[in-house]
Amino acid sequence: MASATTPTHFSFRLQAPKPRSTEFVFVCVRVAAKASRRKTTTTVVSSLPDATRFIRKCYFGYAHAFSSRPCSRLQAGAAGDGDGAAPHHSASPELRGLKGDASVALFVSMLGIDKEQLDREQAVEALWRYSLGGKQCVDAIMQFPGCLILIVSLLQSDSSAASEAAAGLLREISGVSLYRDAVAESGAIEEMSGFLIHRSADYDADVLEHSLCTLWNLSVDEKYRVKIANSELLPLLIKCLNKEDVKVKEAAGGVLANLALSTRLHDVMVEAGVIPKLAQFLTSEVKKGSATLRKEARNALLELAKDDYYRILILEEGLVRVPLIGNGLYKSLKPITHSWPTLPDGTQIEQTNKSPSRFGANELLLGLSADEEKMRIEDAKVKALVGRTQQLFLARIGAIESEGESKFPSEPTRRHGFTLLPLTDGIARLVIILELEDDSAIARAAESIADSSINEHMRVAFKEAGAVKRLVELLNHQNNAVIFSVTRALERLSVSDEICQNIENERVINSLFRNLKTAGVPDSENVTEKTLDILARILEPGKQMRKMFYKGTVNGATEVVNTVEEKQDRSSISWTDVLDSSIILRLVEILKIPSPNLQRKAASILEFASETEACIDRMVSADIGSALITSLQQELSVDVDSDAEQLEEEPAVIELEESGLAISALSRLLTKLLHFKQFNQTIDPSYFTSLLRNILKSDIPLSCKDWVAACLVKICSLSSPYSAIASPIATEVTLYETIPRLIETIKSSINPQAQEAAAVELNRIVSEGIADSTRAVASEGGIFPLVKLLDEGTPRAVEAALTWE
Repeated sequence: MASATTPTHFSFRLQAPKPRSTEFVFVCVRVAAKASRRKTTTTVVSSLPDATRFIRKCYFGYAHAFSSRPCSRLQAGAAGDGDGAAPHHSASPELRGLKGDASVALFVSMLGIDKEQLDREQAVEALWRYSLGGKQCVDAIMQFPGCLILIVSLLQSDSSAASEAAAGLLREISGVSLYRDAVAESGAIEEMSGFLIHRSADYDADVLEHSLCTLWNLSVDEKYRVKIANSELLPLLIKCLNKEDVKVKEAAGGVLANLALSTRLHDVMVEAGVIPKLAQFLTSEVKKGSATLRKEARNALLELAKDDYYRILILEEGLVRVPLIGNGLYKSLKPITHSWPTLPDGTQIEQTNKSPSRFGANELLLGLSADEEKMRIEDAKVKALVGRTQQLFLARIGAIESEGESKFPSEPTRRHGFTLLPLTDGIARLVIILELEDDSAIARAAESIADSSINEHMRVAFKEAGAVKRLVELLNHQNNAVIFSVTRALERLSVSDEICQNIENERVINSLFRNLKTAGVPDSENVTEKTLDILARILEPGKQMRKMFYKGTVNGATEVVNTVEEKQDRSSISWTDVLDSSIILRLVEILKIPSPNLQRKAASILEFASETEACIDRMVSADIGSALITSLQQELSVDVDSDAEQLEEEPAVIELEESGLAISALSRLLTKLLHFKQFNQTIDPSYFTSLLRNILKSDIPLSCKDWVAACLVKICSLSSPYSAIASPIATEVTLYETIPRLIETIKSSINPQAQEAAAVELNRIVSEGIADSTRAVASEGGIFPLVKLLDEGTPRAVEAALTWE
């Protein structure tokens, strides 16, 4: 888990402030005199020269403390207390000597509300300057813990300098983990929230910076994050990301990064619009903001990306999550040979100019031999080429993981981390990781590809980057974890018809079937489901029919003139050899698994296999009849076990719909098998008839009953060809499938012709006197749609409705 971060710099300026010696010394002398009259132990400065030296010692001593080091901003709370703070820079001996003096007690006493406002303001400013000396100085101040409430009360002072000093002092104190609870309990969070919300515009950027850095320090502790992430302060933090001052933006980003460490705050942060604001610092081609700001933005978004839904929102902003694997693993990349260039997806660019250059430039600059006007490379291919070129260059020089991407304490920690990259660079790097030799890195990259394939644009981008070809090759990997991750990535990519065709062209069928029957794979059910998903999409019966009516390309993409693709002719595949006995047996076994999704996909593949005569014999040998009975009984039990109240709940509705889809696929497979004599000889038609009749009367979705009805009619025709129409089965099909379907058409169709045809058919069924047909119409809620049809239907539909009435 990522640790909370603290501000990485001090905010003070090292030049000494303008002296106000006369007025300031007078105040200190007066306070010292009062202390003397009260007979306290406070050291009294008796003369003006001594007082002047004393004040200068306290007020300007910090300049001597840091005069020996370069001007830079250090870690807030320079204590180095083990929570991510920078190493402690010791103060000068002069400042350390002040700890034992009465100066701290003197200035703390000047903070009292009974003192004049000018005294209080000058005291808090002196204490702030003193606290910059390090943890020892902060410890000296915190010997008087009651001063915190007095410091907090000065945050909304009319003096900008006093507000800045109070905020700066709280920032230094909260930078020490020992005192964070005391700062929070003093009401600093509430006071700063009100101050930032209502009066932030009245003060300069320094005051805002110190206040935000205090909240940054306090947000390290989870118990204070909810207070900070209130409904009013959170929008202000996001608004601060648009400020011109870099330090203010860094502080706001740091607070948001720490808030993102609490999962319960993610919803509030996303609703406030934090993702687009932080993503802008990482998606810009020109680096926007400082390195610290980009680091904090990346950390915050990476925490949000642990949620699947928020990861999609981050992807939509143009950022992809990429695993960090260490620069060393990229050394296994093979150098590019001197050959004619190709696009990342393997597309070759035609060499149009073969005449040699006078000085041999075409031997070095191969692009001179390509006709730019004839190439017409689309934008997705150009981005893939640019991204791959950039990432390969960074890998060769050992800088591919740099600037905050690999700043982890150890190599094992780094190799389990992630970073966020713009789409062009991120997609290219993921594909490059697939080409490495480390199994863990390959598996993590494949998982990221699967998570990132959320829409057509991303899937096409991965295809153009060359991911499909490499993923198909990795299906033959020896590591089971790699096989699972690669299969998941291909399943997500195959959702697109274009990518699915591309996967099929890479001759993936044999590898998928081989993995399907492999035993001992971790998460074998998940691997089986993903593999069946890909095969079902490739072998989908309706896929070829869609291609007959649609020959365009996805998203209007144009074909590259020079593209050379190796199309795989499905008819050239010997399906008898591919779908051997072991594959058929494995698919039949999957039918018996009580999972509607697995049953539906296995039935779809077996339906495709039933087109081959040899496969029918193998199915019969595998006892597919008993497998179908088992599957149908399992799906029917889902409906029987669900009562009316459960069916209204969302999980039950989803389960019933999945069960209905599985029943439809199983019925379609059974209908096809009934055309083969060798199968009919191995089954009991009466048992299937009884089972399907019960399914027809069940509550599965109406759209899933069409193949059940068709299968019943087919079985009935086999047993009694001439009495099939008048049989009780035909009547049940009419009552439980035909009539509900016609009424649903009248209810929901917006096509007048479709409504007219349904009304005429319904009138015919009722007119024939089929038993219980009138009751079936009423029970399905058909009365009101027919009455409505009298007002809105066509003349013929009105006539049919009146005749029925």
